[in-house]
Amino acid sequence: MPLLQAHTLLFDMDGTLVDSTALVESTWAGFCERHGLDLAEVLAFAHGRPTRETVHHFVTDAPLAASETRRLVAHEESETTGITAIPGAAGLLAALPPGSWAVVTSASRTLAEVRLGAAGLPMPEMLVSADDISRGKPDPEGYLRAARLLGRAPRDTIVFEDSPAGIRAGLASGARTVVIGTCTAHDHEAERYPDFHGFRVTPAGPSHPGVTLTVPEPVGDSRLVRR
Repeated sequence: MPLLQAHTLLFDMDGTLVDSTALVESTWAGFCERHGLDLAEVLAFAHGRPTRETVHHFVTDAPLAASETRRLVAHEESETTGITAIPGAAGLLAALPPGSWAVVTSASRTLAEVRLGAAGLPMPEMLVSADDISRGKPDPEGYLRAARLLGRAPRDTIVFEDSPAGIRAGLASGARTVVIGTCTAHDHEAERYPDFHGFRVTPAGPSHPGVTLTVPEPVGDSRLVRR
């Protein structure tokens, strides 16, 4: 079976570790109803980006955008209906050595804690949230910050992502980027897996002291990617 090897693993949250799709879509549906916007267009832009960036993209009036952002954030942080872990995520995170992984999310720190807890996933020792950066995905700032705080070069990390914006951020950081889910836009650049089913942490050998994962074969055209 294939192996993924790196010193550090960096995980996006929503759509990668946590399935919050139904809640996210209902939240943005309310936003679209209030502002006469197309839900499909908003969701396409919002996926992987901080809430404030999406609101300001579609609402040009600054005071209204600020008020709407506060409203959406308050709703997101108080609602956990339907939130579950992506298959295989809990077992994988539980098996990883301490200090070998981090979460890099476009959510606020509070929201990340709420959703990880609701999904029954452990809190990482290192969490880089929207509160910690000035430029959201697809900018690589979050992944670069996480690698720096963990004392690793980006090339020594693997980024796990599910959204186009997040995948672009991972690739732009210089990290090996692995796609979780159904986004096929980067199959020629990154391996893709439906979820974490079949991922196993294997003992690292003396020649590679970081994290070694035994994984299934990737899906789709991403099978052509070899690193």
